[in-house]
Amino acid sequence: MRALRRAWLQRGALAWALWPLSLVFGLVAGGRRAAYRHGLLKTQRVDVPVVVVGNVVAGGAGKTPVVMAVVQHLLARGLAPGVISRGYGRRTSDCREVTATSRATEVGDEPLLVARSCGVPVFVAPRRIDAARALLAAYPGTRVLVCDDGLQHLAIGRDIEICVFDERGIGNGWLLPAGPLREPWPRAVDLVLRAGEPAAIDGFAVQRRLAPYAHRGDGRRIELAALRGRPLTAVAGVARPEAFFEMLRAQGLHLNRAIALPDHHDFRGDAILSGSAELVCTEKDAVKLWQSRPGAWAVPLELDVDPAFWQSLDGLLDAKLSSAHGPETS
Repeated sequence: MRALRRAWLQRGALAWALWPLSLVFGLVAGGRRAAYRHGLLKTQRVDVPVVVVGNVVAGGAGKTPVVMAVVQHLLARGLAPGVISRGYGRRTSDCREVTATSRATEVGDEPLLVARSCGVPVFVAPRRIDAARALLAAYPGTRVLVCDDGLQHLAIGRDIEICVFDERGIGNGWLLPAGPLREPWPRAVDLVLRAGEPAAIDGFAVQRRLAPYAHRGDGRRIELAALRGRPLTAVAGVARPEAFFEMLRAQGLHLNRAIALPDHHDFRGDAILSGSAELVCTEKDAVKLWQSRPGAWAVPLELDVDPAFWQSLDGLLDAKLSSAHGPETS
């Protein structure tokens, strides 16, 4: 998979070899979009505004931290938000609520992180419309739904689309599997957030940085600087583990080992769970790792978002709240 991701950054030999398959992918994806556009496949709506946060690039671009930032912004405005997701990586296939005591194997690691960090209703289901309806039935006071991922999931109606890019931008610009794109770019979205300066991407800037603290499963919290000079093993089962390791080193932490694992890795049976090594991980990993290693230090990721993004989001949302979805009360 790493070789493929490297190939997606440029139009080299491997990308060219896969290019014919990308044409087939494009035809299938385009046909599906056309079916929704012409009513052959039905888009279903709910009675509150739906904000979809997603990306067009495979392999993750940091959308879940954006979901959490949007949720915190809505909470600060007094708008009761809820979050829906497919629950990627879970071993169940039903529609269920995600609680602080849920297991990642039951609900997915990202929904569990959102539920624990934000304290808002979170539901997962194979069909996001089912999650939306279940959440609204259980929490009728919800004013806005935030959909974690789902930019290409056209079965649920959406009012605002936010597309997130990291430093890779659109890579080599080709569709899967020759490139990283799930659908052609550019395509119409309401708002774009970009980390760094990805080529050919216009949008609002977002800076990602580590929080100045780390915390453990037993509730203990320390300043990140207190980990300097201590021998650490860093583990990351995220889309770009190297980026996490680089940020740790930039904070002066000494990593005896840096273990990059596949995205959504579940840690069961791993050798790193044994021994006395002091572990440092992402919060996404911690919701799984803490089951066996509650002493692992999780370092949150913080976002610094262009204030103009929030102004634009509020303008779009207020228009939706005051029209088809009823008067705004915040």
